[in-house]
Amino acid sequence: MALIVQKYGGTSVGSIERIRAVAERVKRWRDRGHQLVVVVSAMSGETDRLLNLAKQIQPCPDPRELDVLLSTGEQVTIALLSMALAACGCPARSYTGAQVHILTDNVHNKARIRDIDAARVRADLDAGRVVVIAGFQGVNEQGDITTLGRGGSDTSAVAIAAALKADECQIYTDVDGVYTTDPRIEPRARKLDRITFEEMLEMASLGSKVLQIRSVEFAGKYRVPLRVLSSFDEGEGTLITFDEDNPVENAKISGIAFNRDEAKLTVLGVPDQPGVAYQILGPIAEANIEVDMIVQNVAPDGQTTDFTFTVHRNDYPQALAILRKTANCLGAREVTGDATIVKISLVGVGMRSHAGIASRMFAALAKEGINIRMISTSEIKISVVVDEKYLELGVRALHAAFGLDRPS
Repeated sequence: MALIVQKYGGTSVGSIERIRAVAERVKRWRDRGHQLVVVVSAMSGETDRLLNLAKQIQPCPDPRELDVLLSTGEQVTIALLSMALAACGCPARSYTGAQVHILTDNVHNKARIRDIDAARVRADLDAGRVVVIAGFQGVNEQGDITTLGRGGSDTSAVAIAAALKADECQIYTDVDGVYTTDPRIEPRARKLDRITFEEMLEMASLGSKVLQIRSVEFAGKYRVPLRVLSSFDEGEGTLITFDEDNPVENAKISGIAFNRDEAKLTVLGVPDQPGVAYQILGPIAEANIEVDMIVQNVAPDGQTTDFTFTVHRNDYPQALAILRKTANCLGAREVTGDATIVKISLVGVGMRSHAGIASRMFAALAKEGINIRMISTSEIKISVVVDEKYLELGVRALHAAFGLDRPS
């Protein structure tokens, strides 16, 4: 008998029929003798519907009240799934994030989990019940409802699995595993039987939509066995593992990630002196805006520098407004921005022991006439920023150049 945490996303619980199908799947696992905790998202489209309602009242909704509103989506799902489980003879009990005391910090809409009280969940499991918990949400020390940001149900599931010391955390979604790239962009993408936590963390941070990055961070930190599966089809999915010694998948490159939600900001003619980077990025960080790639170029006169960085496209208008105020204080020549860029990245632990990966990547893009705007590297990834119109062409070219295509 194992303790298993299963997470089902919005498309997996998108209708009454799908909720019933999830209930039947959960019952099959329980009938095998396993203890089950099920974490669910809101029904597909529900969070967007609620957000749209809020924006009809307030163009920029109050963050606290927005969390109160958005958290209701998961509350609907947990109640319906618990009813469906009871209907098929499987005792279940539902809980909101606050009821199982998923304690978070005070940042509304982007809260981070600090602690989970697992006592109530363990009591129900010991009583033979399936526990159904609302993902995406928690409560802060003041008792206010908080939400974890888009994809937060993944993080909820992994955090609960860590708190319970579960044998495995299974993430059920609308794909049957992790692919070398998005099959909607490259139909010849291959499903990976396994991938390392390190590679999956890079893939998630670089735009892969399979798992939220914080869920992978949590799983890696607390060594939670993690598996991605399809809620529509049977299969083994993709195992995310700590073991890099994998004779089956020993390619230099494991996958190609991309992110459409990029925007670039540049401050031109900033004095080249100590503390300038902090003066530029400090106010951005204070606004809780995450910065990704950073490039600094010293001008020919040796006295000034151009400072460029990227942010999420949703944060672009706010970051640009902050930057213009900062630039005036610094005496910068100009502030420019571009929200029509994308990031494409190669990921693979094999890069550590193979030279020439970067030059091969650049050659493949050059062959297709794709100009590189920015470059960033680490031990196991190389990222480039290119014009948005070249996204699909760039992904396909690199997928073929590194031998990732599925055999025809």
